[in-house]
Amino acid sequence: MAGRPRIGVTGDHRRWAPSWWCLKLTLLALGASPRRISVRAPAEGEHFDALVVSGGNDVGPELYGGDAQPKARIDRHRDQLEIRWIERAIDEGWPLLGICRGAQLINVVCGGKLIQDLRALRRRTSNRASLLPTKRVELGKDSFLAQLLRRRRLRVNSLHHQAVETPGKGLRMVGRDRDGICQAIEASGSEAVIGVQWHPEYLFYLSSQRRLFRWLMRRAEER
Repeated sequence: MAGRPRIGVTGDHRRWAPSWWCLKLTLLALGASPRRISVRAPAEGEHFDALVVSGGNDVGPELYGGDAQPKARIDRHRDQLEIRWIERAIDEGWPLLGICRGAQLINVVCGGKLIQDLRALRRRTSNRASLLPTKRVELGKDSFLAQLLRRRRLRVNSLHHQAVETPGKGLRMVGRDRDGICQAIEASGSEAVIGVQWHPEYLFYLSSQRRLFRWLMRRAEER
């Protein structure tokens, strides 16, 4: 692995976590050296060239002034671990990719708010979970993400019931679904932070989704 960009990947601590294994295989195939970060393996003190914050449980509502949800699945130890890594990545200028919950938590760290349960807001779209690219997303014509993916209209998968409501400081919404719900954020005035509400690690067979990881690799190598 010598000479390969070292990319930290935060996520679920379970041994069999499909997202981690898909991310690992994708990053290895593109020439990176991925390192798993979890509450069981916090990787404290290690240095990385880029960071991926992956999907999972709901973000603790107390972090953004939300209401307690009795049935919500929350891992506050993971919240705090990932907050430390996100803050470090931002402070040190690492390229940062947030996936689903990861995009939401990046937004919260930057002072933004979330929609806690968007199911009641659905009018033109379904909230049925799907690993297949069945949801339509439109990207802003002036967004870096549209330039990166080389298209403004995408078909993506969907596994979430929360989303960004108000962008945090230095972030902007650049993607929405047919109900106008946020599907992507990026840093304003910079190319160093991207957050997507879908799961590109399960869509690695699509060239547009591989470009997200190639961007992360390129930025990591530039550092």
